[in-house]
Amino acid sequence: MTTIAYIANQFPSPIEPYVIDEITQLRRSGARVVCCSGKRVSPNNLTLAERAFWKETRYFQPLTDEELMRAARRLVSDRRDLWQLLRPLVWERGTSPVRRVRALGHTLMGAAMAEQLEPFRIDHIHAHHGYFASWMALTAARLLGVGFSFTLHGSDLLQRADLISAKLQACQFCVTVSDFNREYILRNYPSTPPEKVIVQRLGVDRVPPRPIAVSKLEVDRRRFCLLSVGRLHKVKNYGFLIESCAALCQKGMDILCWIVGEGPERSNLERQIVRLGLQGRVTLIGQVPRSDLSGYYRYADLVVMTSKSEGVPVVLMEAMAHKKLVLAPAITGIPELVEHQRTGFLYQSGSMCDFVSAVKWIETHKASLSGIRTAAAASVDASYNRQRNLHAFANQFLARVSSSESDYAHPLLQQVRLSV
Repeated sequence: MTTIAYIANQFPSPIEPYVIDEITQLRRSGARVVCCSGKRVSPNNLTLAERAFWKETRYFQPLTDEELMRAARRLVSDRRDLWQLLRPLVWERGTSPVRRVRALGHTLMGAAMAEQLEPFRIDHIHAHHGYFASWMALTAARLLGVGFSFTLHGSDLLQRADLISAKLQACQFCVTVSDFNREYILRNYPSTPPEKVIVQRLGVDRVPPRPIAVSKLEVDRRRFCLLSVGRLHKVKNYGFLIESCAALCQKGMDILCWIVGEGPERSNLERQIVRLGLQGRVTLIGQVPRSDLSGYYRYADLVVMTSKSEGVPVVLMEAMAHKKLVLAPAITGIPELVEHQRTGFLYQSGSMCDFVSAVKWIETHKASLSGIRTAAAASVDASYNRQRNLHAFANQFLARVSSSESDYAHPLLQQVRLSV
């Protein structure tokens, strides 16, 4: 049986259900999976299923003094391994001094991870996202002499690509969620062998047809409802959405905007809503369980996204599966999911004029856009079916791990191979 250590920065996480999905599918496919998390997670606000994973997960922050000492001894026990790990922290371009210091701490955490995982006889370590947990995974894999791989989504590649060159060189393979990401990797990191980079899309479940729980009269009379779902983080650019709502109101549109999610930007967004006099029109709903999101999708006239960086957003997949109209920026992998004026609508990222014009046009023509709604649901079912894509992920993942040649398992031989 193949034994895999699977780590994310924070696991389990309600906003990253695909991590649990992948672990579950790997187990169904016959692998043994040891769940790991870079940071300790509170069990509060977790579902029963997430709490079951929380109980079995191994955490590496914070570490006890004894764990730190054992990790430090392991790092210095082999100076060749230590130099291979530290060299990118010194020489790789594009990484700030603060992040280099943090990466040194993550190297120590990776050594602690190797110490804790050694009794499990791990065959391979996989990290979801390219953030600090991926450097921990690389470190632990090198110290244990096993394969390493990681998944890249969006911001972890396009905005926080710390030590990404070293990770791509060291990994056995890299999974990414869009053709855009794959092309970006091969263009910006040309020493990466193309066969290393796998595109594996995420997915959502089919939505069974159900009647909307409001009467036709209520639908006709209510405001035009915008819905956005995501973490309240600067990268989601909700300030742009709120400013756009003010512009729409100034143009005479009677709108309602719901923003579902929680995060560090809440207080700033609350102040912005008050400053623009949008109380009663723009509402920060807060965190909503995924099982309850369906009601919000069904009520919305238009699901919008204003992010500065994305992979291929699951939120848009869910909305399209619900046969909802979507409007999103034409960035990164989004145009692979949303085909303009066929399965949804795209606007020029950062252009308030383009965004506002698009919303007004959609509101005016919404009664004639049923064909786009139907095409959206069909497109998601064809290319972003959750169960089908999970099967493909597990099959491809385990085939890569099991077919790896023995020289990949040895860090020094791996470096020789990659330099040829």
